[in-house]
Amino acid sequence: MNSVTKQIAESFHCPYQVFEAGTDPEPVEQAYMEALKEGETGGFWPAILLVDEYVEEWLGIVAQDGYDRDRIIAECGDNGREILTGRLGEYLEDCGEEFFDSLMGEETEGDELHHFIGYCSFHDGTLEADVLLLKLPVKNPWEIIGYLPMGGWNDCPGPEEMIAVCKYWYEKYGAVPAAFTHDVLEFYAPRGLNGADSLEVAKEHCAFCYDRVDQGTGTGKISELAAGLENSDVWYFWWD
Repeated sequence: MNSVTKQIAESFHCPYQVFEAGTDPEPVEQAYMEALKEGETGGFWPAILLVDEYVEEWLGIVAQDGYDRDRIIAECGDNGREILTGRLGEYLEDCGEEFFDSLMGEETEGDELHHFIGYCSFHDGTLEADVLLLKLPVKNPWEIIGYLPMGGWNDCPGPEEMIAVCKYWYEKYGAVPAAFTHDVLEFYAPRGLNGADSLEVAKEHCAFCYDRVDQGTGTGKISELAAGLENSDVWYFWWD
């Protein structure tokens, strides 16, 4: 473990496990699933963090801005659905109703996701950089955002919005924020859509991260995302 990885790991003041860059990613996911089960009685929720060249800067900027973790967690509201509805309304207003209707599409096939991929190298599938499995001392999974407050740049929701959306998605679908990089967030959703309509869930995903549709599907259609979500238990978001 290099010094930067060690410094970042110890800054969370919680138990952690290190997986070295260039190694097989499968043990990371296995360890996460084991920690998820252990956390049911252990008083923590696990999270995966890619320690790439940007993470030290990201966490440092947060600290410099006087980020208040306790306040973010304590003030998390029940307005996650309203946040997504508002963001979707802004897209509709900006692009026009006719364009948004065409964005829906009529696709019936989409990629299913069953494994975390955000920390994997595009070149050979190994770990892109060191990876931490953190056992964060939080009572509820959405509070993980308090410890890993990504967002607030470009079109990525800020931590206050993100934590509320994560609370809503956990309560409605059982989806847990699980794997983080500086620009990727992946959820583990073992109950899938939990009986919800796939198109409605896909519209929420589009509101949360427009790039998930625009750059994360082959057709650029919400319907393609919806088709893939029907049998997925991992939700992937990447902000350009």
